[in-house]
Amino acid sequence: MPTVDEDLTQIERDIRTLKIEYEQFFGGGRPRPPADTQWRVDTAMRRTNERMGELNYGQRFRLNNITQTYAKYQDMWRKKLMQKEGGVAQRHFGAAAKAVEAERARKAALEPTAEPPKPIAPLPLDLRAAEAAERAAAVQQASSAFALSLSDPDHEKEKVYALYEKLVEARTETGERSSTPNLKDFERFVRQKTKELKEKGGLKVEYTVNIESGRVKLKARISS
Repeated sequence: MPTVDEDLTQIERDIRTLKIEYEQFFGGGRPRPPADTQWRVDTAMRRTNERMGELNYGQRFRLNNITQTYAKYQDMWRKKLMQKEGGVAQRHFGAAAKAVEAERARKAALEPTAEPPKPIAPLPLDLRAAEAAERAAAVQQASSAFALSLSDPDHEKEKVYALYEKLVEARTETGERSSTPNLKDFERFVRQKTKELKEKGGLKVEYTVNIESGRVKLKARISS
């Protein structure tokens, strides 16, 4: 039976494969969505969640990170499928244009001397613009500063994992995931940085993760 770490590695590999297959489908290179691969990922995720009692802190953090990433991909694929199949956004844009036109007509009826309302052309449906807006919204959401305070990282591992998870999430959104240190190196960094700042007179050290000018910034300062 594969170990938990082997299962997690295989899930990450399958999600990357699924992402590529969806890109091929949306780009016209595949006739149908990759349902078989997605079923395999869903089954593996469910099986690993059933083994939750066997997971240590690091493995639970890793599974949580995989789950969040997969959920974001699923939401993105669902929206793209809706756009591809029927123009849900097109109906939305058409309804908005009709509502504006009706409001103008109502005002014109109340003011007989006003100029006749000009017809409003339906707003164009630009899938690329919609996708760009979606990515920008995701980056904006990640850019909200995340902060927490540490006094003894060796006894506050859950906080350290939460800080690392937020750093990974932010760097994934900005495309800097490859430069993220592994969890063990990050724990070592936080331990050393906390010690250095506390030696300067602080009781706690506040760490913040935010995005500035499209780049992820991890900052630490003495906190009372």
